[in-house]
This record gives sequence, structure tokens and C-alpha cells, in this order.
Amino acid sequence: MSLLDWLTKRKKPLSKLTRSELRRQELMLEKDRTRLLNRITHLAKEKQQIFERGAGEAVPEVRRMLAQEFELKTSEQLMLSRQLNIRSKEMMTVTRLRLLRENADRAAATGSKLGLVSEKDMLRLGKLIESDAVKAELYQERLDEVLSLGAEVDEGAAGLSEAGQTVMKVWEKLDTGDIADQGEAFDEADRRVREQQGAVAEE
Repeated sequence: MSLLDWLTKRKKPLSKLTRSELRRQELMLEKDRTRLLNRITHLAKEKQQIFERGAGEAVPEVRRMLAQEFELKTSEQLMLSRQLNIRSKEMMTVTRLRLLRENADRAAATGSKLGLVSEKDMLRLGKLIESDAVKAELYQERLDEVLSLGAEVDEGAAGLSEAGQTVMKVWEKLDTGDIADQGEAFDEADRRVREQQGAVAEE
């Protein structure tokens, strides 16, 4: 069942799931996305090996066979890439809804409607998820619009939390040479993200 069907046809729609139920779905999507990414990476290595073998091959028949194999693996890679695009958008949606649900639970005592998402909004998101033409970056923008989060993040960091922006800044320091060692950069990013997540947890 696609997430679009799940969004609109299940007895308990995504917008009504509890935080723990959303978290379970988030972990399942993350596992599936990792599997797809690993397969795509493996295919890329296989294609590189096929190409190098064909470049050194003198027999035309063997070259034709290798060319066909290269083409087949490229087709599989493109198919998996489309699936990965969908999984990334699905995971983005579930993660954002979980965070909204957490805010809604905290705000429930005040009567706030923060975190409540209409079925119409979920249907709109489902159509965007199923569209191959809508890549993850564009989907982030549409997701922020639907969930009214766009105003809370900078234009250049749409969809990124403060911790995510921290990692981006560390990468920029690597690009500019402010940090020369990649291991040092990782340690700094890891430390700062842990600190920020710890601060959020204490709020």
C-alpha cells in the first residue's frame, strides 16, 4: 500500500496517529530508505566496473553484452532512485507530523490547534509524494507551506532544524578551509548537534 492510500483510506489516517505510532512508521521508512540507498550505491560501483571492463575490451560481441548490462543496471538505478525520492518525502512527512504532534500534545492544555492537519491537507501531500516530478527539495517547501512552518525557517534553510543548519555550517567551514581535517569537522558537528538536541529535550 502506498503512503497516498495510507493517508486517505486507512481506518486510522496518518494525521490521527499518536507520537509513538508515527515514530514506528518513521523508523520503518528510514530502514527502507537506507536499503534503497545502499542498493543504488552498489549499482553505481557495478556500472563503474562494467564501464572500465568495456573500455579495455577489444571483442565487439563482448562489448555489446557489457553495454546491455550497463543499460539494465542504469534502468534499475533510475527505478530505485524514484522509489528513494518517494521514501524521502514520506519520511519527511511522518517526521514533521510527529514533531507537530509533540507540540500539539504540549499545547493541548491551552486549547491550541497547533499540530492538527486536515484530511484535505493530507490528500494534497499524498499527491505530491506520489509525483516523480516533485523532488525532495521542492517537497520540503510544499510541506512547510501546508503545515504552516515556512515562516519559521530561513529561506535558505527550508526544512532544516537548527541542528541541521549547524551541520551545514561545519561543511561550509570544510569548503572554505576554516577546518582542514574532516575528522575534526565531524567531531565538532557531532558535539554541537548533541548539545542542541539535549537543550531541546530539556525544554
